[in-house]
Amino acid sequence: MRHCGSACIFGAPNAGKSTLVNRLVGQKVAIVTNKVQTTRFQVRGIAISGATQIILIDTPGIFSPRRRLDRAMVRAAWEGAREADARVHLVDAGAYVSDGSAAPGAAARRMAEDDDRILIRLRQEMRPTFLALNKIDLVPRESLLPLTASFMARYAYEGVFMISGGKGAGVAKLKQALAALMPEGPWAYPEDQTMDAPMRLLAAEITREKLMLRLHEELPYAASVETDEWREHKDGSVRIQQTIYVAREGHRKIALGREGRAIRDIGLAARKEMQTAFDRPVHLFLHVKVEENWEEQRRFYEPFGLHFDA
Repeated sequence: MRHCGSACIFGAPNAGKSTLVNRLVGQKVAIVTNKVQTTRFQVRGIAISGATQIILIDTPGIFSPRRRLDRAMVRAAWEGAREADARVHLVDAGAYVSDGSAAPGAAARRMAEDDDRILIRLRQEMRPTFLALNKIDLVPRESLLPLTASFMARYAYEGVFMISGGKGAGVAKLKQALAALMPEGPWAYPEDQTMDAPMRLLAAEITREKLMLRLHEELPYAASVETDEWREHKDGSVRIQQTIYVAREGHRKIALGREGRAIRDIGLAARKEMQTAFDRPVHLFLHVKVEENWEEQRRFYEPFGLHFDA
């Protein structure tokens, strides 16, 4: 007897949602960087546990939105949580001290504020939700019990899991618990499929990840990547042409780098990962274009399932 359903992983930015989804699936399906707001839309990974197929929904971080893109991302996160058969509120345990209050530092305070917003919304909806305290390998064990108590005092979670998405500790137990909640029914995807995303979209995300990793803090988040051309050749290779959209001329110069070094490094890293992901030779061509108001154009939202008018 088979079971199949969906499980949404949601939480504050940089809580480790994409890393956890990749770990649950068993291979990389979502891009990962150490920057907040890396995930911009719902990414679906497919995990198998015995006779159960779990469609994992990786979501953008939930925070206080200011821009149009922010609002679209937060809406996508809550839509994923609302539609799923199971939900996991992922919390970065390292952002808190032993008494459950925010750890020192502006980033930790922002994360604690975002978790507070999530708890308010959870209390309004009162739907069954697991709590997963992540990155436990980075915090003293004696701090986990009071931290758990502080969250349980604010919401009646169905269960609590202590995990490390990066190292894998505790993830198997969480996977079993999610599998137990999946409804009976046929699998939605073939057994060997690990994600649900068009290859053109996946290619764009790979390049955006390499862009963020290569440029660190030099380039603001106001950048987007589109796959303009996907042409398959008779020899089995594929030609991929992409445009990196940035908001200012100064950003374009940063993306290109001195003598084009940055864009070459980005292209090389992206092409290498694409060849592994698509299991074929890849010819990648990147172009950087200034589009000052790209965040205010509907066409940059619809391919990702984001609501332009959120």
